[in-house]
Amino acid sequence: MSRFPLRLPWRFSIRLAGAPLVAMLATMGGALAAEPPSALTVTFLHPDTYQDASRHAGYGSDAQVLQAIRQHLQKLAARGLPPGYALSIEVLDIDLAGYVDWRYPSGLRIVRDATWPRMTLRYVLTHGDETLATREERIHNMHFNWGVNLYGPSDPLRYEKAMLDDWFERAIARRVQG
Repeated sequence: MSRFPLRLPWRFSIRLAGAPLVAMLATMGGALAAEPPSALTVTFLHPDTYQDASRHAGYGSDAQVLQAIRQHLQKLAARGLPPGYALSIEVLDIDLAGYVDWRYPSGLRIVRDATWPRMTLRYVLTHGDETLATREERIHNMHFNWGVNLYGPSDPLRYEKAMLDDWFERAIARRVQG
């Protein structure tokens, strides 16, 4: 004896099983359509000319460094950018904290107080059709070695991430909150 006394064609049973899912998505779509989600666009302009965005000696950039910075900015936007806001960031230059000592083939980065992290950004913050801010900023953290850094010593971009956290809080999060 079968567990299911009523035998339905399999196509019909799949349609019935999918009906509640379609209804749920339709109601959620209506709720989400009222307020579009927050959006972030990050563009790296001419990364081959960056002062120091490479884990190895020399000018230019590494794709891994740029991807890590992009991911960190996405995390900041997901946390601090309310739905309906859009932020477009163009990264014009990056100079990581420290310098790569050419005498070490493994790319040892020497970090001293005088080699703080720097970035030049151009950003546009909008809410709907209204532009809230359009700026080009050269951000830096001269005191990156002082105090507590929330990112562990195993994170190669811990100083840059802390600097971006401070910038995002000062320039973006406060503006959208009040």
